[in-house]
Amino acid sequence: MGSDNKGRPPYPPFTAETAQIKVKSAQDAWNTKDPANVKLAYTPDSIWRNRDTFLQGRDEIEVFLTKKWEREQGYRLRKELFAFTDNKIAVQFWYEWYDKDGQWWRTYGLEDWTFAEDGLMRKRQMSGNDVKITQEERWYKDGVDVNTVPISEKHW
Repeated sequence: MGSDNKGRPPYPPFTAETAQIKVKSAQDAWNTKDPANVKLAYTPDSIWRNRDTFLQGRDEIEVFLTKKWEREQGYRLRKELFAFTDNKIAVQFWYEWYDKDGQWWRTYGLEDWTFAEDGLMRKRQMSGNDVKITQEERWYKDGVDVNTVPISEKHW
């Protein structure tokens, strides 16, 4: 498609306001769990490290995300701006999901993003840890706006 290589505003260099917009746009896109759409926020040759998995390019990203969201049922994500500079953004995130056995998990992590001039992400590195939680410990229950859930300092 001709639109696959369109840039995505806001563009670097980032300000506090535009970095925040970029973070929440990514959060909203990932919460759709639509790999074919999500991959378009990345350059065609984007480089990823997701935990111990190394990827390059939109096709690999789409395959990875498809498998991820098949495995991580009930996925709900929140991202918050951690730091930024001209063309880089760091985010802290929390997401919840359940596995094939119905066990709920919360993943805590950090991401480091580098952007091309057109606003597409050209590099993404992610580190995360999965913590078992009970149904009662869930933050993002059905119908909850992930942005309104209070997250205490011990989880930051």
